[in-house]
Amino acid sequence: MSSSATPPGAYDGFAESRTGHAPVSSGGAHTPMTEDVSLGDRLSSITEDMSTLVRQEIALAKAEATRSGKRAAKGAGMFGGAGVAGHLALVFISLAAAWGLGTLGMGLGWGALIVGIVWAVVAAVLAQMGKKNVENLGMPQTVDTTKRIPDAMKGNETV
Repeated sequence: MSSSATPPGAYDGFAESRTGHAPVSSGGAHTPMTEDVSLGDRLSSITEDMSTLVRQEIALAKAEATRSGKRAAKGAGMFGGAGVAGHLALVFISLAAAWGLGTLGMGLGWGALIVGIVWAVVAAVLAQMGKKNVENLGMPQTVDTTKRIPDAMKGNETV
């Protein structure tokens, strides 16, 4: 090769005929131009792509966490409502039982018992609604896209 006879950074007509470009001097080191993208450009592109991917995954995780947090708060609120309703049911049923036993007839006690049963039904409905809201918490989209990162790094990304 003639590069050993040519001083670093000097013009070498042979190098120009091989690549179609004149050699470029880089601080005295001889770096011939090629038609391919340089390693530095590739690394820069990979770094930029990774940075973008990480930012997008973080944004997706934040959005899913916010959505899951809101659902969890709603479910917790319904559980709280179920607790209040259950407490009221217990109070009214207790009052009704005490009043019913006290009078041993069909008086005010039966009315209090009916109110207590209504509160028990409300508590059951709120508890079921709260359970449904809490059951499906998670971040499925973030998990799915994160699983695809290794394939994307290999250039085998599927949409």
